[in-house]
Amino acid sequence: MASPSADTLHTAVRLRASISQLTRHLRAQSAESAGSARLSVLGQLYRRGPLSPTELALHERVKLQTLTRLLAEIGREGLIERRADTGDARKSILSLTDAGARLLGAEVHRRETSLAAAIAECLSKGERADLLAACELIDRVAQSLELPPRSQPAPPLKA
Repeated sequence: MASPSADTLHTAVRLRASISQLTRHLRAQSAESAGSARLSVLGQLYRRGPLSPTELALHERVKLQTLTRLLAEIGREGLIERRADTGDARKSILSLTDAGARLLGAEVHRRETSLAAAIAECLSKGERADLLAACELIDRVAQSLELPPRSQPAPPLKA
């Protein structure tokens, strides 16, 4: 791969900084409520369906040991269900419960409503259209990095 031009590098730096800033703000909101790690785990199970703890750790890009305590906690709260793997009784499969889906739906709705309010407050109609077009470009960049685009989630959650 050839070295990027100076303007392409500048674009990459600005994009990363902007996405990081927005992500920090959204995560800070979830820290006040359900917690970003919990929401991330619930979101993985919602989007991907039942997973083993090992598969979940891979998708979360964390070590299984890091995830173990969180899984126990959200399991006690009834947000996920653990059952034996039918193919290998030594393994378990995690799935989202109705309570977990409701919590996730409420948090996603709260975040999206907050983000929509900020967009409406600070962007003109034309700028909102530009932002929507930029989302398509960001999805293409994400796909080229072999990352699943976040703009194509599973069906909408019920709040």
